[in-house]
Formats: sequence, C-alpha cells, structure tokens
Amino acid sequence: MDPPSKVEEKSKPKRNTKGGWRPALILLANQGLATLAFFGVGVNLVLFLIRVLGQENATAANNVSIWTGTVYLCSLVAAFLSDSYWGRYLTCAVFQVIFVLGLVFLSLSSWLILLKPSGCGDGKLICQRPSSMGTGLFYTAIYMVAFGYGGHQPTIATFGADQFTDPDSISAFFCYFYFALNVGSLISNTLLVYYEDTGEWTLGFWVATASAVLALIAFLKGYSSYRYLKPSGNPLSRIAQVFVAAAKKWNAELKNGEALYEVEGTESAIKGSRKIMHTDEFEFLDKAAILTEKDTPAQPSPWRLCSVTQIEEAKCVLRMLPIWLCTIAYSVIFSQMASLFVEQGDVMNRTIGNFHIPAASMSAFDIGAVLLCTGIYRHILVPVAGKLSGNPKGLTELQRMGVGLIIGLIAMIAAGVTEIFRLKRVVPGERASHMSVFWQIPQYFLVGASEVFMYVGQLDFFNGQAPDGLKSFGSSLCMASISLGNFVSSMLVNMVMGITAKHNNPGWIPEDLNSGHMDRFYFLIAGLTAIDFVIYLVCAKWYKCINLGDGSISISIGTRTTNSSSDDEEQQFKGTAKEDLV
Repeated sequence: MDPPSKVEEKSKPKRNTKGGWRPALILLANQGLATLAFFGVGVNLVLFLIRVLGQENATAANNVSIWTGTVYLCSLVAAFLSDSYWGRYLTCAVFQVIFVLGLVFLSLSSWLILLKPSGCGDGKLICQRPSSMGTGLFYTAIYMVAFGYGGHQPTIATFGADQFTDPDSISAFFCYFYFALNVGSLISNTLLVYYEDTGEWTLGFWVATASAVLALIAFLKGYSSYRYLKPSGNPLSRIAQVFVAAAKKWNAELKNGEALYEVEGTESAIKGSRKIMHTDEFEFLDKAAILTEKDTPAQPSPWRLCSVTQIEEAKCVLRMLPIWLCTIAYSVIFSQMASLFVEQGDVMNRTIGNFHIPAASMSAFDIGAVLLCTGIYRHILVPVAGKLSGNPKGLTELQRMGVGLIIGLIAMIAAGVTEIFRLKRVVPGERASHMSVFWQIPQYFLVGASEVFMYVGQLDFFNGQAPDGLKSFGSSLCMASISLGNFVSSMLVNMVMGITAKHNNPGWIPEDLNSGHMDRFYFLIAGLTAIDFVIYLVCAKWYKCINLGDGSISISIGTRTTNSSSDDEEQQFKGTAKEDLV
C-alpha cells in the first residue's frame, strides 16, 4: 500500500474515479463518533474542574473557555499542514491518533490518580486535593485532546467536500456533517453526562476513548475509496510574496495596452488550483503583477513578479477577514453553553421525582434544535425561500449567518430573563433555586436554531469562497472563530469580575451565583452582539465573491451559479451578485 503522500501525488489523473457519497458516509460516521468522544469530555468539563480539582465557578468557566478556544485554534495548524504539505488524509490520520492518545491519558490519570476516594466528584462526596503530578497529567491529556480534535475538525470537513465536484452536493454534505456532529453530541450529552454527573467519570472517559478508536478505524478503512487532491504548497509564502512584490513596485504603473502578468494555459501557477479572475479591490496589490524591465516572465522571481491568480488568492483572504471577525461575537454566545449555562442549571431544581437531571444534559435541547432545524431548513425553508428569491439555495450563506446572529442575540436575552426569575425563586440558605431547570429550554433551543444558520452557513461560505489552495484554511476559519469566541468570553468574565467585584461586592459571577447577577452578563453579551450585527451588515454588503477562471463566479453566495462563456453575461452577473449578498 502506498503512503498517503504518494496517493495524493497520483491523484490527479484519477480524481473523478473516486469519491461520492459512499466515502462521504464513512467520513460522516467518523465525525459522529469523534464528536461523541470529544463532547464526552468537554460538555461536563466545567463540573469536573469544580468537583474534582476544586476550582471556583469563575475560574472553572475561564479554564473551559481557554481550553475550548485552544481546541479550535489548533485547527489553523492542521489547515496549514493539510493545504501545504501533508494533504487532507494524512493530516486527519495524524491528528486523530493524537486525539486517541490524549483520551487514553485522560482516562488513566482520572482513574489512577485524581478520583480519590472512589466515587467522588458526584457533587456530594468531596475528592482529595489533587497532587501537582496528577493535575499536570490531567492538563497534558486534555490539551492533547484539544490539539487532536481541533486539528481533525476542519480537515475532515474539507476532505468530505473534496469527495464531490458539484456545489449542491457540497452544500448538502455540510448540512449532514453538522447533523452527524450533533448526533454524536446528543449521545454524549445524555448517556455519558448522566454517568459522569453521578461520579462515574472514568467510565465516561473510557467510553469516549472507545468511540474515538472506532472513528479512527472507520476512517482508515475507507482509504481506497476516497478522492484525493494534491496539497498546493505553502500559502503563507505565496501571500507574503504578493505583499513584498507589490512593495518593491510601489511606484510602478501599468501602461496603456499592457496586461497584468498571468501564466498561459488553463492551469494556474499554484499547484492544483484553478485560475481566479482579476478584481478591482485592493488595487495596490496589482502592482505585484506589473511587468518591469527587471522581470523575466520565462523564469520570474516569485518575490518580484506574481500572477493574477496568486494576487487574487491574497485578496480573497483579505475580503473574508472582516466577515470572519464579525462571527466571533456569535461564538461568545455559543461558548456559554459549556460554561455559564451549565453553572446556571447546576443551581436550579433538577429533580423529577427521584431522578436527578445533570445540568450539562440540558444541552440535549440545543442538539435537538439543531437536528430539527436542519431538517426544516433543508426540506421546507430552502424550497420555499428558493421560489421566492430565485436562489436554489434558499438563503445565501451571508444571509444565513446574519439570521444566526439575530437568533443568538435573542438566546442571550432569554438566558438573562431566566436568570432574573431564577434569582426570585431562591430561598435563603438553600443553594439551588426552586425554579425548574427546564426553564433553560428556550435559551438552549434558540442557540441550537442559530447554529444551523451560523455554523453551517460559515462552513459553506468559507469553504466555497476560499481559493483551491486554501480550502482547509477556509474551513478552519469557522473553528478559529469558535476559538477566539471562547478567549473573548474568558476575557469578558475577567473584566466584568474585575469591575463588579470591588469594595466587597460579590460581582456578577461570584462563587455563590445566588448573590450575583449573571443576568447582566447575558444582557451585556446581547448588547455587544447587536453592535456586531450592524457592523456585519456593512461588511456583508461590501463583500464581493470569488470569480474562478472556469467561469463559475460563485458557488457559495451568488444568487445563481454561472458558467457563462460570454463576457457580457459575466459582467452582468458581476453587477448583480454583490447586490444579492445580503
């Protein structure tokens, strides 16, 4: 059997003989199993830190936000390796092995060192203070899990999209990809969370490990059926070359009748990438493609002369960045489910008869909302909106992301209102409010509904708008948004506590939540999201979609896809596409 790198080198002549829905289903199964494993650790991590490691509420919430942020920040590392050198298959395999090893170390450290006495960590039996070695092993393990899963996520999404050549199948794959993610989450948020909440942490971690092992085996078994695309080389150097070449030719001007430099033929100078048509934005970068007396087109220096496609690749990244930055505020909303939502539910009435509901299990309503709304969107909203708008996708990706921001904002208002009423039902001297935990359902459901619009839209948008040589980078932007959202959430918690906990005041998020005002923190996030939405509208209106050299002007956000051979038709569509983005 050839190594993955050789398979990818040989892939070009056979690129249409492999792929399709059969290998895509293997990747969807891999995603579901890997997600089950990851959330088997992540969804209840805040309670593990509080009950087993003895951390305070605000500290635990911050540590979970930082850890979750690290998970998705690692996606940028994997995207670089995937796009540049390793290819999608090898990158997925390596990071899944790291993921499995991290889960094994986590299970062993919890079982043999941290959970002493046996059965502790159930909220009743207090665990012994962990040793420095035990704490160090624990953090090493969970950050291996973060590195492995974070690297796996964007690469498996892009690898799945590689199995198709038509935009409709790619869009459908991303919907099912997020569906599979949430099926895995549903199992971990119900079964595994229940056992962990009752003190069976080791059992939960070992089940997560077994699921990750099955995911890895399934992925490797599909080796012969995948469609492989070659990596395109280091994108960082290509983008740097554009800026350096433009700076060197800062005073150069394009003479009348001269054209910007582009390689001849149908293929671009970037290995495995289609040509990208020239656009007028960021015109200062076009200087890198101006031929001067010092340039030799036959053997050009990449630090002096760049092709139009290479320049447009850099422009694509610059155009996507403002949209990406606007999604970070939504990720702050999303991060609350793994931290403050769980802490809020932990001080509410969580009993039905003799049954005790784990606070983290309430995220099952978020997952249920995702599963329900995915079906409604694909089978009801898309056909109806498609007939009304003329766009076969129903809503453009930018429109979907805008809708997700609004629904997420409403979710924060709902969480704040729930907290106000929870505080009113607190009895002095009792830890938990008499208000039922099921009053959290609206906020969880709204976050789930917003995910269908925001995160599926992000995957489709960034993958579709990224140049061929940056597809994994495009998918990783979605994950990096979640990462920065968690870091921003941690920063907000620190700032709020630093401001509100002065002069012997407990602050908004104290150890005893009954003496705090977590509702104000939720309303603060809602206010910041409203400001972000206004900025997002401006950025979305400004955005201009990628125009590929094969004639397809947009596979992600235009109202239609065109393969026009007529310059007049192309110019006409250019004039209307931008108006239909939002």
